[in-house]
Amino acid sequence: MPHATDTPVTSPKILPFYKAIPRLAKDPVTELARMGVEARGQIVRLDLGPFRPYLISHPDHVEQVLKTDWTNFVRAGMFWRPLHRVTGQSILAEGEAWASARKILQPLFTPKYINSLAEDMADVVAGCMPELDEHARTGRLIDGGGHQMTAIVNEAVMKLLFGGRIPRETVDLLQPEIATCATSIHFRLLFPFTPYSIKVPGDRAFLRAVKKIDEIIYSLIEENSRAEASPAAEPRKEIISALLTARKAQDGTVDVRQVRDDLVSMYGASSETTAMSLAWLWSVLHDHPDVDAKLRDEIDRVVGGGPVRPHHVAQMPYLRMVLQELIRVYPSAWIIPRQTVADTEIGGVRIKAGSQVLVSPYTTHRLPQFWERPLEFDPERWAGEKHQLRHRYSFIPFGTGPHVCLGQHLFYIEASLVIANVMSRYRQVLTNPQKLTPVPGASVRPRESLWLRLEPRDRDARA
Repeated sequence: MPHATDTPVTSPKILPFYKAIPRLAKDPVTELARMGVEARGQIVRLDLGPFRPYLISHPDHVEQVLKTDWTNFVRAGMFWRPLHRVTGQSILAEGEAWASARKILQPLFTPKYINSLAEDMADVVAGCMPELDEHARTGRLIDGGGHQMTAIVNEAVMKLLFGGRIPRETVDLLQPEIATCATSIHFRLLFPFTPYSIKVPGDRAFLRAVKKIDEIIYSLIEENSRAEASPAAEPRKEIISALLTARKAQDGTVDVRQVRDDLVSMYGASSETTAMSLAWLWSVLHDHPDVDAKLRDEIDRVVGGGPVRPHHVAQMPYLRMVLQELIRVYPSAWIIPRQTVADTEIGGVRIKAGSQVLVSPYTTHRLPQFWERPLEFDPERWAGEKHQLRHRYSFIPFGTGPHVCLGQHLFYIEASLVIANVMSRYRQVLTNPQKLTPVPGASVRPRESLWLRLEPRDRDARA
């Protein structure tokens, strides 16, 4: 690996402080993408005064940072501090903590294991439809990215994690606290160099949310531990049971804090991408009625008037294409921060140890040299085998390499079940169409609310 000297082989494009701050403060996600696209994927350095990170978007550079040289680019530094305050030492950590968590959690996210729980997930999603039926009957609007849609995702995830041992009331308590954690770190992510001794907007809300999450999760762990220890306990397949068994097998005891970190990390991996994808979907379908019609036709043809079951998912390739395009245009992970361990070189730019490097899926997915009409929402770009001809690392909604997100298969199953259920039962009408602004947090989400009116469809005619 090349070593750095005081004189770089190639100088990165530098966006000066006076230009960077106003633009990033107004619309950071769009502005980062604009910088990367303008530089044609070459490395850009942001001059933010005390903080001068490198923006990485070219697929070749992505491959180096996240895969081939991944041990030199670690999840550390100021960008990770807000997240680690809630996720702790688990799958989002580094070193031994990450390796241990990965070894235990990876088997719980394989397609085989997730498929074994898919019938239960389908039951949960279908069980949430009567609440939407009431909104459809009365004409009450729902927030397409708000409580009603997020609640469906969260209830399915909690069923996956805890089986039938968690009441709906607990899910309803946990959901807003998770959302608060995801959104209240906005300022810390934009200005990560701000000392924690200085209180910034969102800090108090974040700490209150973490405290409430801990109360709920620790209580659930205790309840499940008691149930598992009961002589009458029967083997169960939900993740909490497998997790407690695996953690105990390591050294004969269960570190409750470690299990808490595992569960919070898994909850995020299992719910955030799906929930945020739904937040964007309804606006996309409104803007592209041809996509809406084709997707609805496929769902009607496959599902008919009956319940949506897991086996239907594999029979709906266009739905898969829509989801692929959705997470290309709106990847949940807008940046993937890393910190260099040793001096290194990326694309001819020499970078010193301790530097902050920001891989930007949002930018990579918009580079015109790798994506034809990159700003256009076009599910057909995923048809057949033509998408396989693109650079392997030009599409990274889940990251890549050893730290790739474990929840990929779960996302496609979960999102497909929710979308197919909603679209088979209702025609969604967006009442306030508008241009959406991406807002950074733990994931990228629209700043604006999307108010939907659900119009019941005649399902009997398709039975």
